[in-house]
Amino acid sequence: MPDTLATPASHLLEVKHSRFLAHAAPIGNAADALAFVASVSVADATHNCWAYRHGGEYRSSDDGEPAGTAGRPILAAIDGQGYDRIVVVVTRWFGGIKLGAGGLVRAYGGAAAECLRLAPRLPLIAMKRLHLACPFDALGSVHTLLAAHVVDKLGESFDEHGARLHVELPAERVDDLKTRLRDATRDRVRWSDE
Repeated sequence: MPDTLATPASHLLEVKHSRFLAHAAPIGNAADALAFVASVSVADATHNCWAYRHGGEYRSSDDGEPAGTAGRPILAAIDGQGYDRIVVVVTRWFGGIKLGAGGLVRAYGGAAAECLRLAPRLPLIAMKRLHLACPFDALGSVHTLLAAHVVDKLGESFDEHGARLHVELPAERVDDLKTRLRDATRDRVRWSDE
């Protein structure tokens, strides 16, 4: 699984008197990415180039730099560092010396890569939600197993047949939890995926 950022991060790089300031942040969706771009873009800077990745969805912008010299290198830095669900904005202030296409690729990609390399990582864990139904006399065993598997209980309700629980846990633990629930309650827990 890829990682995301634990917290927003930034890094400043100077190349031939041009300054490249990279800002990176975790995102929940594309709208978050575009909001972050708007919030950190500097109006009087020469360029505010950016890229984001959220699963299979990604976008990048060269913001007036020659095509492919800024947004794509930033996206390549995101992918190269093994990140997902993040956005990176690299703001450039021109220093008077032209860098050429190769220099721009190295500067934008390098600022983004170094920002991400130094940033605190947070592993992305695939989560799964389940609905459980169990009789009242099995509820104690169910609660014990949920606590042992570090399951987040999102909701609980009761009716004449017993309890209904809405839970979330890492996807890799689902099969083990189902087996243990079946064994502990003599197969009296019913579940459905969300």
